[in-house]
Amino acid sequence: MTLAMTDSRQPQTGPTPEQVRRGRRTALLLFAIGFGPLVLASIMFYTGWMNPTGQSNNGILVDPPVPVSRLGLLDSDGQPFADRFGPMHPDANWMMLVANEGPCAEACQHLIYLARQVNVALGKHQDRMTRAAYLPAPPADLSGYPDMPLLQAGGTEAIQWPGDVDLKQAPQIYVIDPFGNVMMRYGPAMDGKAILEDLKHLMRISQIG
Repeated sequence: MTLAMTDSRQPQTGPTPEQVRRGRRTALLLFAIGFGPLVLASIMFYTGWMNPTGQSNNGILVDPPVPVSRLGLLDSDGQPFADRFGPMHPDANWMMLVANEGPCAEACQHLIYLARQVNVALGKHQDRMTRAAYLPAPPADLSGYPDMPLLQAGGTEAIQWPGDVDLKQAPQIYVIDPFGNVMMRYGPAMDGKAILEDLKHLMRISQIG
């Protein structure tokens, strides 16, 4: 009898059901705070929801968005390019990535120029947007673009660029969000004003980066 009473009074070693439920609610709340703005901004940008002007994007959406880690790119120091992004990275920003295969001819150089001009034209939002380039054969005058670091391939296999485009014939500007997702692209025929219109709209509705 005494043993039974002693056992019934032993303290619980695990969390109670109420503690488990409270922990789940806290985790969901933290997830909503961290990722909610990104999800909402993506929905608004892709669909035009709650957009009084009814504006649609000029670029081509990458649907579904592709994690930049799949590209296997490295920065100039040999570090994974994907490490620049993510919810835990304090300096993660939006990025325009100019990508080209082969010699950087006229169309490629035009996109490099456009990326810089559009970035500057973002005005008060220009610090939220960074630039980089994947150019296996960069032009000789790339030194005129000091804020556009060069990336390199991280493996021997061909990079599977979003959109299934031939970058030798049609270089692209890819837009990457601060969480490291390639979410839009622009070809060499795209007008700079159209790109700027998209990115200004994106900066207005996005609270990240």
